Amino acid sequence: MKKLTLLIFLGLGFLLATAQEYNDNDQISTIFSKNRKNGGYGALSFNYTQIDGKDAFLMGARGSWIIDHSFAIGLGGCGFINDVNYHNVLNNELNYNMAGGYGGLYLEPILAPRLPVHLSFPVLFGIGAITNIEDHRNWDDWVFDESNDDIYLVFEPSVELEFNMTRHLRLAGSIGYRFTSDIDIVNTNPDILKGTNIGIVFKFGKF
Repeated sequence: MKKLTLLIFLGLGFLLATAQEYNDNDQISTIFSKNRKNGGYGALSFNYTQIDGKDAFLMGARGSWIIDHSFAIGLGGCGFINDVNYHNVLNNELNYNMAGGYGGLYLEPILAPRLPVHLSFPVLFGIGAITNIEDHRNWDDWVFDESNDDIYLVFEPSVELEFNMTRHLRLAGSIGYRFTSDIDIVNTNPDILKGTNIGIVFKFGKF
């Protein structure tokens, strides 16, 4: 365990040291430097996850302001849908799609941003909503039922391996974990939305 910890710290030290070589002015950056350069980007993300043990697809977007190449703050969110088969005691077996979305504030430290390949650590703090939609054959019989909907809080830390494709395009592989407050929907597990996201992110902007 000690050797692994040492290797991690050595690796991080190497990345930081190498990143310094890419400084435009070959000077050490300071917290109160007057030479800070800010930018921003918009991003589209496509992720795979599981909801209640079933495959689900998430598509998201976010926009962030980048401070001195190394820290981004912004807003964003995503929508999701899956195919879940529930068993209803009164109506035997019915098919449902779980659908919804969530969004909020993104905070994103960026490690060694000048390297062609580097890491970023976006964290989302937000709120979302979910509903289960019965696969009705006759939509004229559909009746709104608030027991099939809920609002929840979400916290989602992620790690992104970024590739500087061009000066204005970055491609990232992403993995994160979604923590939520308990979901209160009839015949549904309260932890239904907790799980891992794996996907890709396209970022366009001034980095």
